[in-house]
Amino acid sequence: MLASVYKHTPIKNLIFNKNSENFVVEEKQLYDWSNQGEWLILKIRKKDLTTHELLKIFSERVGTKTRDIGYAGLKDKHGMTMQYISLPKRFLNKIEKFSHPKIKILEKHIHSNKLKIGHLKGNRFFIRLKKVSPTDAKKIDKVLKEIKKFGIPNYFGYQRFGRDNSAIQGKQIIEGELVIRNRAVEKLLINAYQSELFNKWLTERINLSNIFNEFDEKELLNRFPKEIIKFVKSQKHPFKLLPGELLRHYPYGRDFPLEENEVDRFEKKDVSPTGLLSGKKVKIATGFAGEIEKKYYRIIPGRDGERRYAWIFPEDIQGNYNEKEWQYNLNFFLPKGCYATVFLEILLGKEIQL
Repeated sequence: MLASVYKHTPIKNLIFNKNSENFVVEEKQLYDWSNQGEWLILKIRKKDLTTHELLKIFSERVGTKTRDIGYAGLKDKHGMTMQYISLPKRFLNKIEKFSHPKIKILEKHIHSNKLKIGHLKGNRFFIRLKKVSPTDAKKIDKVLKEIKKFGIPNYFGYQRFGRDNSAIQGKQIIEGELVIRNRAVEKLLINAYQSELFNKWLTERINLSNIFNEFDEKELLNRFPKEIIKFVKSQKHPFKLLPGELLRHYPYGRDFPLEENEVDRFEKKDVSPTGLLSGKKVKIATGFAGEIEKKYYRIIPGRDGERRYAWIFPEDIQGNYNEKEWQYNLNFFLPKGCYATVFLEILLGKEIQL
């Protein structure tokens, strides 16, 4: 279960069925299409297919190699998802004749570059929750207001971890206890371990924030230096920044160390704290923030580390309750690399697997 700064009794009785009526994802492009070049950009709507299955179908029907088809991000299999793919413009005639019961081409564009992983702004989600009582709907309304105001922790969702023991195997690989011959599988397992370390660090930081939120200064003096208590207690945001923190301009930009006058910029959503993805050649926080971060730092041979937003600000959040049907409809936008599962778990206070 993910830690949260938003406290309420878990909403356990509602039902979420992940299908094309209750779960819709729409990819938002990173930039405008150039309308010139040698690449055909297609906006695709698919049902009950992974992105890799989608690419295989296009490869077989159109006659191009799978590696020649570009995409910006992987989308869920279950539900209705809309995403962009690119392929050489010379296949336009075959695309005109393309037909598949689970795939619909919504748009066609011409562009100068092939799509690559990460070439998206983010994703827009629609989620329908069923059997939501009026009491639980009020709880959801309340937490949504908090999320709109303050944002959510940027945990990795369960999709990042693969099999149950993936993170354990990733740890065994970097410690030399396990050898995986398949480079792609090895990469996935190491990613899972990196993600687990990040999530554990973020949980400790949230738990620490809750301590500062819930206890008064006198109680805290037994555990923390007075100057840290004063600095943290002055903050209005429920996720507390610590001395030595590394911030990043939001929603993208460079990393830089926290100065006391930067606290209000976090509250204004101009900057956000970052956490560590272990590896070589990566900046590490200093001071009190660094003491916590170093507990979760590992050297990974051949892998550069990076930093990831610890906190994000979902946009265009809308919640609508249909009391007659006991259904709650959610709409929200998340930046790339962020998870709808995390949004739901924070909102509902319980574990969700889409």
